[in-house]
Amino acid sequence: MAAPPRGEARKRRPLPVPKMAAAAPPVRAGPGAGGGAGVVAAMAARGAEAEALFEAHTAAELRAVERRLRAGIEQKREELRQMVGERYRDLIEAADTIAEMRRSAERLLGAVRGLQRGGTARPGPAGTVRPPAHQSFYGAAAQLKLLLEVPEQVWGAVEGGRYLPAARLHLLGAHLRRQLQLDTPRARSSAVLARFPILLRQVAAASHLRSTVLQESKALLRCPTGSEQAVAEALCAIMLLEDSSPRQALADFLLARKMAIQQLLNQPHHGAGIKAQVCSLMELLSTTLFQAHALFYTVPEGVPPEPALPCGLLFSTLESSTGQSPAGRGGVLQEDLKLSSWFKYLPESVVEFQPALRTLAHPISQEYLRETLQQWINMCSEDIRTGVRTLLVYVKSMKGLAGIRDAVWELLSSESSSHSWEAVCRRLLGRPVSLWEELLQELFLDRLQTLTKEGFDSISSSSKQLLAAALQELEAKGGSGAPSKQIQLEHDVSLFLWSESPGDLPGDAAWVSVGQRGPFARSGLAMKAQALTPCVQSFCSSLDSKLKARLEDVLSYLPGDDSVPKEPPRSAFDRFADAGTVQELLRDSCVTCVQHLLGCVQEQLQSAQSQLDAPGDARLNAVLFMARLCQALPELCPHLQRCVLGRAGGAEPKEPRSAKKLGKGKAQEVPPELAKWQGVKAELLQQSLVAYQLWSSAVTKALVQCFTHTLLLDTAGSVLATATNWDEIEIQEETESGSSVTSKIRLPVQPSWHVQCLLFSLCQEVNRVGGHTLPKVTLQELLRSCMAEVLAAYGKLVEQKQEKRPDSFPLTQSRALQLLYDLRYLSIILTAKSEDTKPSRIKQDSGIEKVIDFLEGHIDPFDLDVFTPHLNSNLNRLVQRTSVLFGLLTGTENQYTSRGGALSSQELHNILPLASSQIRFGLLPLSMSSSRKSKSTARSTERVQGQAAAAVLPREDEARPGSLFRQLLTDDEDTAAPSLFKLGWLSGMTK
Repeated sequence: MAAPPRGEARKRRPLPVPKMAAAAPPVRAGPGAGGGAGVVAAMAARGAEAEALFEAHTAAELRAVERRLRAGIEQKREELRQMVGERYRDLIEAADTIAEMRRSAERLLGAVRGLQRGGTARPGPAGTVRPPAHQSFYGAAAQLKLLLEVPEQVWGAVEGGRYLPAARLHLLGAHLRRQLQLDTPRARSSAVLARFPILLRQVAAASHLRSTVLQESKALLRCPTGSEQAVAEALCAIMLLEDSSPRQALADFLLARKMAIQQLLNQPHHGAGIKAQVCSLMELLSTTLFQAHALFYTVPEGVPPEPALPCGLLFSTLESSTGQSPAGRGGVLQEDLKLSSWFKYLPESVVEFQPALRTLAHPISQEYLRETLQQWINMCSEDIRTGVRTLLVYVKSMKGLAGIRDAVWELLSSESSSHSWEAVCRRLLGRPVSLWEELLQELFLDRLQTLTKEGFDSISSSSKQLLAAALQELEAKGGSGAPSKQIQLEHDVSLFLWSESPGDLPGDAAWVSVGQRGPFARSGLAMKAQALTPCVQSFCSSLDSKLKARLEDVLSYLPGDDSVPKEPPRSAFDRFADAGTVQELLRDSCVTCVQHLLGCVQEQLQSAQSQLDAPGDARLNAVLFMARLCQALPELCPHLQRCVLGRAGGAEPKEPRSAKKLGKGKAQEVPPELAKWQGVKAELLQQSLVAYQLWSSAVTKALVQCFTHTLLLDTAGSVLATATNWDEIEIQEETESGSSVTSKIRLPVQPSWHVQCLLFSLCQEVNRVGGHTLPKVTLQELLRSCMAEVLAAYGKLVEQKQEKRPDSFPLTQSRALQLLYDLRYLSIILTAKSEDTKPSRIKQDSGIEKVIDFLEGHIDPFDLDVFTPHLNSNLNRLVQRTSVLFGLLTGTENQYTSRGGALSSQELHNILPLASSQIRFGLLPLSMSSSRKSKSTARSTERVQGQAAAAVLPREDEARPGSLFRQLLTDDEDTAAPSLFKLGWLSGMTK
């Protein structure tokens, strides 16, 4: 093909010209820019711009611009030439190729037409009869053709997963080689191989075909998703190729499944893959037993077969593949080969060829099948337990274990797995089989135990670290800087009690009642009412959150409701059969965790016991923190109770009525979980009492030591420094003549200053730790120990005075009266009022009597008889006046009458009626209108209550609530302002 002229090519490819035109304009930006062709075109078009260019630049600059423009023009021309030349060469080569293809196609079409004309003109040999020599030649040729076709047919069957037809075709090829005598030792010198050397390659590839079919068939046996028919055909292929028996086929089948189990266990496991692996193992085991029944089990004679349980599939497939049944007759060759023109020349032995076993395939006996399968299960169980135990190590939560268990349950309970499972197991093994209970349940329980132990060990260690950090912060000295606000509140709980914070009341307190709130909703006021400081709340909140996470993790493994739900009828196993074991494991682990925490507290208390000093010591704050912590744990850690009780419900469990009223009527047995929870609470309370006892001992020792030092000072100045004002009382005495004589006596009405300082300091210390929340036992022990120390101090004073040293200050009657007044007042305030302390009170009274006898020995007996009634009256009034000031010590035991009693006509106050729905505050005293008028009557009804014993108790009617308000009204009777308690708005608040 000739090339077109250049002018024509230039018309077709006009692209370079616009390129040049587009590249030229940027030169207008300045004389130093590239692409001078644009500047030349602009200068030729517009003369004004050319003149401006000549005016703005010198001749040298203009020549430089000209040189750059010419160089750019030449460069563009060269690029244009190269582009046009390359495109023309490509175009010429393409045209030559198209022309050559056209000539080749014409030659091919001509040859085909010639063949067609020659075939139609040649006469055919129809109706001719070949001689026998030609017939044998065509038969041999057809066999050779079939022998060449067999490998391709075998490979096609293998690729399609039809291993039994592949094995039969391979055996047909071996039969053809025997027919053609290609397997004999002298086959290489035969005329057939000399004429067809390609057959040598076919003979060599025959062994490779056999190994491939065997390998693929055994690979199918390891696949758990293979159907029963496919497995039967694979086993038949192996039996035909290896000429093996059904027992050997059973061994091959079980060995392949064992290798499949090992392959599943050796797979990489990450996250959700563990669930898939365990489910695949269970599916493989159940499928193996189902397929073993369908393949190898035969129904005994006389027993009708069940259509729902197919069996003996291996033997029926083997019969059909060997031609023993009518369904298997017809040869090995496929239908596409029968349509070939050379098929009719094949001999009858090839067309009707059927493979056969050397030995007869006898059915497997049920005893042998049972023993073999049981051995296989025992052998695989060890591998499965070892592998699954290794897999479960990577499961870090009980929720993951529950997910795996539920997945296994769903798999084994599905319609395909649970259908006739029990009947199959009884036929094969003679017993029911539960894969979960025999293989996995124990492994899951072991992993549950490990996870629970690790979880609670982590909680124990973190709680121990948190406790150590809190104690270290509480015991830190104040030199480094001011303590934080929370530490200040721990040092003085009263600051926390009487401070306001935004969280004192919940945001919905106005419209949501206390009864409608959840069990875990607690306001700031409730925390202050119980003296639960922020540090205690923080510790309990941290511990409760960890227990909640652990409990939720365990509950994911347990049934959702309190009652275990019934499994459906087709359930493979009971998922929640081990719920009781799991709950007991949770309970024991939780109790162990609490005991570990108590052990840490006990160690800290033992280390602090020998180092406690004055009440201001920082170690005392740590001891009080541990006391409050042990006291608050059952209250502020609700999930601790749920862990011990093992309840799965969301509501807070309540103790049964039988457990609360064991003392009434017939005692009922306490549930073990409730007994364990009561034991945990008792241990916590006992440890709290031990810590409070350390605090009370330290406080008593420090305060009474100062009291003893002041009491034993034996100088006139010390006696005057501690003395208080005495009251002057007029008394009338009858003389011997019967006339009355008025005299004045002076008696103490206040205790000594060191006594008041002792009691007030004691109240301050009790108030500083939240005295209203102190356990009753602790407060009684504090009073008992304090009274014992006070008696010891008075005993030292008695011993000191009994020595009668010449330099000692004499014990005068006035000082003896003051000491007697102080001692009796202290015995009233510091004596515990509960019934449990009666034995100790008797013991203390005997000690007091000795001191009192000694002091009364320094008082004139006649004066003592006169002073005693007035002294008792002063004591009675003093106790009532100081009952509010020292209320934390005196308490309310046996001092006031019951509020439920009827009001007498002599009572000077009324009780404000309160709302019956919710009691937010106690009963309020309300002054009566006749209170001022009955002032003199009320005073006249006071009677002096003298007792033989020294411990004088205040009158009940004068110590009732409201006595303080009555006293204020009596002192302020001339005030014109109305009383607050006479206004009606106060009673309206409660309605």
